[in-house]
Amino acid sequence: MTFAELLADLSSSSTNEVTVPASWAQGRAGYGGLVAALVYEGMRAKVLEGRPVRSLAITFVGPVAPGEPMQVEAQVLREGKAVTQMFGKATQNGQVMCIIQGSFGASRESEVKVPAEPAPQARPPHDCVEMPYIEGLNPVFIKNFSVRWAFGDLPFTNSSKREMGGWMSFRNDEGTIAEAHILGLVDVWPPAVLPHLKQRAPASSLTWTIEFVQPQPAVGNTDYLLYRAEIEHARDGYGHASAMVWTERGDLVAISRQTVTVFG
Repeated sequence: MTFAELLADLSSSSTNEVTVPASWAQGRAGYGGLVAALVYEGMRAKVLEGRPVRSLAITFVGPVAPGEPMQVEAQVLREGKAVTQMFGKATQNGQVMCIIQGSFGASRESEVKVPAEPAPQARPPHDCVEMPYIEGLNPVFIKNFSVRWAFGDLPFTNSSKREMGGWMSFRNDEGTIAEAHILGLVDVWPPAVLPHLKQRAPASSLTWTIEFVQPQPAVGNTDYLLYRAEIEHARDGYGHASAMVWTERGDLVAISRQTVTVFG
């Protein structure tokens, strides 16, 4: 199933259930970017029109098992004149797997207007090395994306660089690209600390905060987006990195920050 089909499955479910298939597995877990996107979709459905998402604070509590039903719940915490505060969670077998606190806000008049910094220079997507899918080495969900390296080094290469990233897109036509799809794309990148390792070791996102620029720039169905992450600090098995996402035209799409655990 495609990313868009899984989002549609949740939207049409009378029980708010959806099953992450094996084709979207990340080791023994379902792909985190997909899980976050599904919870976000459940939250967005309860928000008033005209209040786009501004920020999401995501915590991955436990691994969602592929092939088993996952329940999505959403609750309005507060609905003000312009901002709606939401809470969403995914549960499986009675256990909480992911929680999200989200802020959705309507536009308001303001004298403050500060343009984003320009996007970094990068080679065009098809001039960059594509991350291959190697069975047994890469997680299965990678087959659903095209990931092309433009900044930094590949994982497990004993790098000393702080930056990592490149171009990303869906392999299939996923229809209209919205914020849920952006969640799926951004999380496709491995933790920025992995290139610093000499050999393979597991790592996973602990918390993830992402802020969306509104109005969102138009993104075509199979357009590439540019991602650049920078490690801010890493020690004692935890890494902290910030990242930004741009369109091919250089428009800022989102600002991301992650705390990751690394077992090596």
